Amino acid sequence: MLYALGPVAFEVLPVNVTEVSRETSASFVEKPVVGRRPPLEFTGDGPENMRLSVKLFPEKFGGLSSLSSFDTMRISGVPWVLARGDGANLGWFVVEKASERSTYLGPNGIGKIVEVDLSLKRADAPSAGGYMSALLSLIG
Repeated sequence: MLYALGPVAFEVLPVNVTEVSRETSASFVEKPVVGRRPPLEFTGDGPENMRLSVKLFPEKFGGLSSLSSFDTMRISGVPWVLARGDGANLGWFVVEKASERSTYLGPNGIGKIVEVDLSLKRADAPSAGGYMSALLSLIG
């Protein structure tokens, strides 16, 4: 396993993560002072965003069900645990945006290569009830 987001495991086949990027920030407040540069007061950790670039080869290896899972996860608004293949728990993230690009379309309209970019935003852990409800929506 390369990564896992909630119930979706990204492996080499059928759903392959080809690129990962992470952006973090800190939050500061400027305090105006006459005659000098305003001092900055650290107010805490800022937003954290992750981007996963994913490739699917549906004709050879399947994986189309993962596409609908990404949409269900995004629509639910529920945070999901993101884990890296070495077992590191990276925290809770919501699926903020998913973009999809299909190339080499077959006669059924499905691309031989489907590229997906997932934009994730760090969030607090969900309530147990909200998480279970979202998890069950992926199964049904």
